[in-house]
Amino acid sequence: MTDVADKRAHRYDAELVRAAEDVARARCRGDNHTMAAAARARDGRIITAVNAYHFTGGPCAELVLIGTAAAQGAYELDTVVAVGDRDRGIVPPCGRCRQVLLDYFPAIGVIVGEGERVRTVAIADLLPETYVWADHQLEAG
Repeated sequence: MTDVADKRAHRYDAELVRAAEDVARARCRGDNHTMAAAARARDGRIITAVNAYHFTGGPCAELVLIGTAAAQGAYELDTVVAVGDRDRGIVPPCGRCRQVLLDYFPAIGVIVGEGERVRTVAIADLLPETYVWADHQLEAG
């Protein structure tokens, strides 16, 4: 682990978790919105979003969060967390979200765990031996 990852592993952003929990309680209604996410932008702002469930699939809260952050001019995110509605607590990102988070923000920290085991880990630690999209793009030539 890098020094940054080591430091993250020993602490987590409790304010970020509370922000996601608050959005989940206030905005997750019914089956269409069951997850909330929050991210800390490099400039310190907290960005929040909820998923958009649909029977054909739909974007997870983390993916909606990426678009919401961009719409607000936050292109660099430091840490992200997702929580379930009905006080289900912190939920780790699914495989698709792990890959997208890695591709957009290779240094982002992800808050995972429960109870005394809540911690921030590097996205790369959640996706070992990963495919890195940028490494496989052909150079324009």
